Amino acid sequence: MFDYISGKLTYKTQNSKGCYFTIDVNGIGYRAEVVASDFDKKNVNDDVRIFTVLIHREDAMLLCGFLSKEARDIFRVLTSVSGVGVKMSLTLLNEFEISDLIYFVINENSKELTRAKGVGAKLAQKIILELKDKFINLQPELKKSSISAEIPPQTEDVQNILLSLGYEEDEILSAIKHAISKGHDVNNSEEFLRVTLQILSA
Repeated sequence: MFDYISGKLTYKTQNSKGCYFTIDVNGIGYRAEVVASDFDKKNVNDDVRIFTVLIHREDAMLLCGFLSKEARDIFRVLTSVSGVGVKMSLTLLNEFEISDLIYFVINENSKELTRAKGVGAKLAQKIILELKDKFINLQPELKKSSISAEIPPQTEDVQNILLSLGYEEDEILSAIKHAISKGHDVNNSEEFLRVTLQILSA
């Protein structure tokens, strides 16, 4: 329903249930739950833009907001896992950098995932089982081929992940070329992914 909301941050609320922004948009206050790391980045009266997900429940509706598009997209993927709800998805995003979370799933590192509060060994394995293919194999092969023809083959894993997150091939190509031009090592896939995600979210 909403892709993003832009306005002035009028209230910040933090309690045992979570962290919340209230954003004034033309006289209407939208209250959104945010991850703690985003909560700390903004102050009252700041102009903010949050990428949103509207959650429908039987007894209520909840708006979740994220300062970056990729965090919002990862949140949607996480909540698609049975047994991983809104709170758990926010916990995972608050505990891990996006690139780290993706790599833990792809590399089947369930031990690292259990660092997040409330994630036991069984749930960690379930997250890996249901998300690994989504992070790796959901990108169109034609897109992957057209991008790979223009940049080093060592970036293939990064291409796959970015495509599975919904980024367009021209965005990915530009971000990877930019990262290479800044001297970032294409052979360090985890760090290179972190850099390209930062470029894409800038």
